[in-house]
Amino acid sequence: MQNGKGKIVSVNISPKKGMRKKPVEGADVLVDHGLKDDAHAADWHRQVSLLARESVDKMVAMGLKVGPGDFAENLTTSGVDLLALPIGSRLKVGAYIVLEVTQIGKECHTHCAIYRQAGDCVMPKEGIFAKVIHGGTVHAGDAIVAEG
Repeated sequence: MQNGKGKIVSVNISPKKGMRKKPVEGADVLVDHGLKDDAHAADWHRQVSLLARESVDKMVAMGLKVGPGDFAENLTTSGVDLLALPIGSRLKVGAYIVLEVTQIGKECHTHCAIYRQAGDCVMPKEGIFAKVIHGGTVHAGDAIVAEG
């Protein structure tokens, strides 16, 4: 995997916290907020969550029937090494959206259903979080470019 140009595989939102996100055709990404209509969107440092399709594929290889959004990530990506991005890195999504990486991984206080099924979950170790610097509309298939 490179750190250059990749793509958005899926855009995912949920109306409530604590549930898997559902893929949607597209979503408005709002400055200092996150994805419109997503339960995790707020004026805080984890406005948008990202997880690589390659990480989801690891769980599929363990026998789980999971896909984009099942790890509560807003954007499922492909082709960008998310874990290699230091905090403060910028990601350009589509033509206008700019995200700034604020956190890599997260502490999982309560083990989710996926962890209980597989004994592991990729989101706490391989998910990243960002705040919205410049908003716009994101769709599956949009380019995502790591700007370092």
